[in-house]
Amino acid sequence: MKISQFNIRNFKVDGGAMFGVVPKALWSRVYPADDDNLIPLSLRSLVIETEGRVVLIDTGFGSKQSEKFFSHFGIFGGDGLVEGLAKLGYKPEDITDVIHTHLHYDHCGGGIAINDKGKYVAVFPNAKYHVSKVQWEWAINPNVREADSFLKENMLPMQQLGVLNLIENEGELLPSIEIRFFNGHTRGQIVPIIHLPNGKKLVYAADLFPSTAHIHLAWNMSYDVEPLVTMQEKEQFLSEALEQDYILYYQHDFHTECSSLQMTPKGIRAGEKLTLLEVLN
Repeated sequence: MKISQFNIRNFKVDGGAMFGVVPKALWSRVYPADDDNLIPLSLRSLVIETEGRVVLIDTGFGSKQSEKFFSHFGIFGGDGLVEGLAKLGYKPEDITDVIHTHLHYDHCGGGIAINDKGKYVAVFPNAKYHVSKVQWEWAINPNVREADSFLKENMLPMQQLGVLNLIENEGELLPSIEIRFFNGHTRGQIVPIIHLPNGKKLVYAADLFPSTAHIHLAWNMSYDVEPLVTMQEKEQFLSEALEQDYILYYQHDFHTECSSLQMTPKGIRAGEKLTLLEVLN
């Protein structure tokens, strides 16, 4: 097994939206905001080579939307999607599997592009695009709360181009890659768990734990469609993760790539903060 990472993009969002009902006086101590109340987030992706498969987890915003669309996100830095893969030595044709944790535009937009003839094309032409069936059905008939996050140009071409694979069950999806479903942030979100050769388990935390600060059970995003479900899911998963010594890999935390977990007098919190390289060695 070989695991590599890159950061597709950095962007900025309202800190209050990322921490919901938690007062800024509390969350800003651990995740500082700028003068406009914006906090920086990352869009980290993993590439996993496992038994002949080359697996990419999440594809970022993509580039199909308008300049006005991107102006809302204060995008800065990052490697890009295809460019980031190239730095790791991969071409789009090398990818055999894309796991989209869910279909919000910042997680799946890069999988579909528009060619010079104005046609939708799969950026990874030899890959299957894996999405949970529950998330797919939820996204193509969106509720009012999430409608602006589910863009049809990101989703429907996957089906039309024949690259979509809908997943119905948890468990091993690909060699050494287990998936779990979570429903608080959005129905059918996938959280991949990578079984490392050194015996550790690396959890691609996606939007279940967008940052180390969100390990706190009550610190949740206003974007979550069912925050009480999020809290229950976090509590159950954190107990398992602490007991089995999982390492969390943070897709969105600008400041921290990975962490262990520890029990504190106030509950489970992030333990040692680590780089991915430290986890793999």
